[in-house]
Amino acid sequence: MEVLRRNNVVVSGAPDGRPLLFAHGFGCDQAMWRHVAPAFEADHRVVLFDHVGAGGSDVEAYDFDRYRTLDAYAEDVAEICAALELEDVVFVGHSVSAMIGVLAARLDPARFGALVMVGPSPRYVDDDGYVGGFADDEIDELLESLESNYLGWSSAMAPAIMGNPERPELAQELTNSFCRADPAIARQFAEATFRSDNRADLAGVRVPTLVLQCSNDVIAPVAVGEYVHAQIPGSSYVLLDATGHCPNLSAPAATTAAIKEFLAE
Repeated sequence: MEVLRRNNVVVSGAPDGRPLLFAHGFGCDQAMWRHVAPAFEADHRVVLFDHVGAGGSDVEAYDFDRYRTLDAYAEDVAEICAALELEDVVFVGHSVSAMIGVLAARLDPARFGALVMVGPSPRYVDDDGYVGGFADDEIDELLESLESNYLGWSSAMAPAIMGNPERPELAQELTNSFCRADPAIARQFAEATFRSDNRADLAGVRVPTLVLQCSNDVIAPVAVGEYVHAQIPGSSYVLLDATGHCPNLSAPAATTAAIKEFLAE
């Protein structure tokens, strides 16, 4: 089907198992789940994909008008689920994809059975009574830097986002991933991400939800993860023994264990 080709969908694991749909964050692709997803293949139908404009997706399908907001990415997720006839889906979303999962579950609630939110943030900009981690002018500077010198921005930001300075190979992998992206698409996805405000959507989540939080995360600080947990009724919260914003790369064993424990409940 067209949607499967467009989003470079890859299916593995147990055909009759409960489906797990893994979604990557900004500047990344499905390869970022390679240390986590295989651990679920024995019991689950594992689905990986690339957001349009990333990885092996059909870049020609990227529409600058359509993808101005996160809603378009959520529509793609819903289309993938429909094309594969998935039911009772466990959506595992990293970073901005955590909120894309919330939006997708709202679009087609009958298909989603649980959410796992890895380093989520419903709003990156501070607001009255809310700590998002960034001032408004900092987001302006981030987007301007990204637009004027994308490769330089990637080299500077990736180590800060990844953390774990004692493991420079992780930051290098993230830098390389950023640099593979089309700068114009990356700029628009960054704006859709960092200018989003989905706080009002959290209270509407009606499926079991796990919030996975790292310490020393410059993109989604601990206060943000605690906020998400407090706003989603009945959600579970785990502060991982991990630092930085990408535990799927830096702490895959801890990430996998937390997801498995959540699914076993």
